Amino acid sequence: MSGIHWDPALIAKYNIHGPRYTSYPTALALQAPFDTTIVQDTLQQSSGELSLYLHLPFCHQLCYYCGCNKVITRHQHKADRYLDALEQEMAMYQPLVAHRPIGQIHLGGGTPTFLTEQQLSRLMQMFQQHFDCSDLDELSIEIDPRSCSLEKLAHLRKLGFNRVSFGVQDFDQQVQITINRVQDADLIRQLVQASKDLGFGSINLDLVYGLPYQQLASFQQTIEQVIALDPDRISLFSYAHLPARFAAQRKLPEQSLPDASSKLQLLQMSIAHLTEAGYQFIGMDHFAKPSDGLARAQRAGQLQRNFQGYTTHGQNALLGLGVSSISQVDGVLWQHEKDLPDYYQAMESGQLPLAKGFVLSKDDCIRAELIAELICHFELDTAAFAKKWQLDFVSYFADSLEQLRPFIEDGLVELKPGTIQVSEAGRLWVRSICSAFDVYLQQGQQRYSKVV
Repeated sequence: MSGIHWDPALIAKYNIHGPRYTSYPTALALQAPFDTTIVQDTLQQSSGELSLYLHLPFCHQLCYYCGCNKVITRHQHKADRYLDALEQEMAMYQPLVAHRPIGQIHLGGGTPTFLTEQQLSRLMQMFQQHFDCSDLDELSIEIDPRSCSLEKLAHLRKLGFNRVSFGVQDFDQQVQITINRVQDADLIRQLVQASKDLGFGSINLDLVYGLPYQQLASFQQTIEQVIALDPDRISLFSYAHLPARFAAQRKLPEQSLPDASSKLQLLQMSIAHLTEAGYQFIGMDHFAKPSDGLARAQRAGQLQRNFQGYTTHGQNALLGLGVSSISQVDGVLWQHEKDLPDYYQAMESGQLPLAKGFVLSKDDCIRAELIAELICHFELDTAAFAKKWQLDFVSYFADSLEQLRPFIEDGLVELKPGTIQVSEAGRLWVRSICSAFDVYLQQGQQRYSKVV
């Protein structure tokens, strides 16, 4: 990433509010009500490998920066009721996907390790009972270090988990106290080392830049500590301060947040240190060792993107389970009820907990594939793309190519006969570049975070 130019003029010009393009159209396009038969027919008529995402909403404690869908509770029995509902939901989906093998399962939240070892065992039995997991390649889980003992980590490995992601955010104590997420650095070191000893195939550490009281020197120490832990992947997320949407963020003192310039310095320093340490910049906020599956998939032109971010599975074959989860299968998007009472009511009524959905048009599918190629691989073979979709590329995307012109003039994109290439300098702005092909963006731009 030595080619990035931290030019203040370019930053002011292209640091817009824009989607992360975990789908196209984004979740803002989903509409209610949504016909259940569309989901049923889509799943029954689909084929090939499927990925599963399961949302576990419970957390023992509220992290003030968090914008995820979560339920704060100390009552462990609430997870039992949730597992009961999940079992009903899986039984509803089972006949619709029995013909599709499961290649990947990911547990997110919330805090998936809120579950006890017994509850985790029960959950895995439910997966085995209701889905074809005989060819399961990747089983991953997000972990709050404060809720995962070494014994629970070993239990996860016995259950077949081969990827773990630890939420670190920042090692600085003042930052941790302010965001109400105090966790001992030694615990994280022990968990990471134990994960290696247990044979987990990939270990990820999550960081967040732009949090209260983060400064260049202290966050550099965090980056150096993370590099010393030698994880396979590192996620470096930008904190989006949206107190009007997330009440807990109102607990963070506004004056403690880094200003725009300081936040960019945090990002610049992080990218420089991580790439110098040998991590491949996957894109946006992901880094991976060249030997990691994510990096290998990108080099092979097989990297994908879905609601979980960059992935090796499930770009258009992702089934979401649990409250608030989003699915994308064969050009159909749908989301489950966001609130637990509504989710439980659907289960009690024997209905899939659909809240809203969207069926992609042919134009949506065309643009979704184009955006995915650019955001995953930073280039597009326009000749092959035009042949596949039977269109004249220049005329079909005339408006988009005109919007792309400033990026070309600034050296962020190269447009050649048969190819669109995002330059190394342009990779930081790939979200902004993709927005040139987004016909929905102007309808809700201010509802997205800044690109960097």
